[in-house]
Amino acid sequence: MPIPLPLTTDRLCLRTYLPDDVDALLAYYSDPDVARYLLDEPWAEEYARQELERRLVRTGLRSDARSLALVVEHQGQVIGDLAIWLNDSTGRKAEIGWVFSAQAAGKGYATEAATALIDAAFTHHDLHRIEAQMDARNCASAQLCERLGMQREAHLRQNWWMKGEWTSTLVYGVLASER
Repeated sequence: MPIPLPLTTDRLCLRTYLPDDVDALLAYYSDPDVARYLLDEPWAEEYARQELERRLVRTGLRSDARSLALVVEHQGQVIGDLAIWLNDSTGRKAEIGWVFSAQAAGKGYATEAATALIDAAFTHHDLHRIEAQMDARNCASAQLCERLGMQREAHLRQNWWMKGEWTSTLVYGVLASER
């Protein structure tokens, strides 16, 4: 059974992308501080349009895309986004990722949104595990994983060439049996 959308929490609405979300995405993905630990450089307008087109089709784990991409709204404003995607052939293991605007930091929105998505994914799909991978310097994402009850499973040293330098990766995971 697919995850019922939109997902709502006490303060947030998690919904699929709409074509007119491009300006909201560009506002925070173009911020160098937000993009610092992302694979992409800060977004320009044309790149934002291309990325939005790619995300519009990510409508569910059982869809052809094998992924679900959601924007996070607070009081009608897009403040971030989350994605979860199947990352193995069994369809029982997924990876989750998130990006939030700098203005949303420190208010608990990322924890609230990611908790809702993880719980929904475990409830509505026969997932065994969900993992998150991030640049090891991204302390905010590592702390978010810990608030979500994820366990730090690996610190891969200088395993990824990104933006002109070797970077290290942290891997966190949570099992369905732990929720």
